[in-house]
Amino acid sequence: MDNEGNILYFDPFYFKNKNAPKPKYFIVLKVINGISILASLPSSLNFLPSDNPNIRHGCVEIPEACFNCYIFEANRPIATNNWSFPLDTYVYGQQIDEYEIAILKDIYPVEGLDYKVIGTLTNIEFKALKSCFVNSANVKRKFKKVLSS
Repeated sequence: MDNEGNILYFDPFYFKNKNAPKPKYFIVLKVINGISILASLPSSLNFLPSDNPNIRHGCVEIPEACFNCYIFEANRPIATNNWSFPLDTYVYGQQIDEYEIAILKDIYPVEGLDYKVIGTLTNIEFKALKSCFVNSANVKRKFKKVLSS
């Protein structure tokens, strides 16, 4: 669960903000001192501004719109096992968050039952994803610092 670059799948995922649980992917961006995980929850919902650049895969940074995301194109292999998201998938820099490992392991104790490790991002994809967030004006400074270390 706590390996950087891992893509996990929870069915269901219990949100911190108490939204209704639902199936969710989870990308581990950084393990912090073995205590917490900096992660993103990818979404198939496209919130790109209407005047967005025509990017199908990769980093989108639109400073004037205070917008940042990384796009994974549907059916494009991104993991070391050639796994790909079935739909275009968006990872928004503003939605990066920190999760305590002990709490995650309490809620989801059994790999294969409570959650699945789908794969691990390729080195190229993982570096591009982290770089997208580190170089964004819209990602919280404390998260950019963690991702840079």
